[in-house]
Amino acid sequence: MKQIRVLLVEDHYLARMALHSVLSGHPQIKIVGEASDGEEGMTMYRSLKPDVLVLDLRLPRVSGFELITQLRSEFSSVRVVVLSNYQGSEDIYRAVRSGAMAYLTKDASGEELVNAIQSVDQGLRYLPRIALDRLAERIPESDLTPRESEVLTCITQGRSNREIAEELKIAEKTVRIHVSSVLDKLGARDRTQATIYALQRGLVHLD
Repeated sequence: MKQIRVLLVEDHYLARMALHSVLSGHPQIKIVGEASDGEEGMTMYRSLKPDVLVLDLRLPRVSGFELITQLRSEFSSVRVVVLSNYQGSEDIYRAVRSGAMAYLTKDASGEELVNAIQSVDQGLRYLPRIALDRLAERIPESDLTPRESEVLTCITQGRSNREIAEELKIAEKTVRIHVSSVLDKLGARDRTQATIYALQRGLVHLD
């Protein structure tokens, strides 16, 4: 039986140890390295050339999204399994768009994680029902510009138009235009609903 060489990239020590414990007990999987941040993960991938990369999205120094994008530009065959706490449609969409072949939440079972790794190693996507449902919820027209994303973040923080204008150093009239565009793109009636949608879809995180 071919062994699948796996690199783990997870910044939380206990979570990383738990992953190591679950995966190293499977006869087909060999953990070849562990990294605690995105930059270290990038260096180790280049050195070790694992069959499958298992990573979190929220990483210090270099995010999981950036790590996937960079490695994809260097190694077209990179195979990535994302294991994240976030279930928002935007997180899943961005991860898949960046090049991830599997997306699991951290409450997934060890068996499901192994199945995902085996599928990805064979060049197959592994997206459980919850991930597919979240992607189906995503409205393509809701893509926000960088400035609109900044405005949305300020909205979720409860800031007024004047406060947003001061924060972003733009005119209050311009803020109103951006707020209106954000509400339209999200299909939200007001700022409160926009905040709820943003959090549900993973457009903004409060961590």
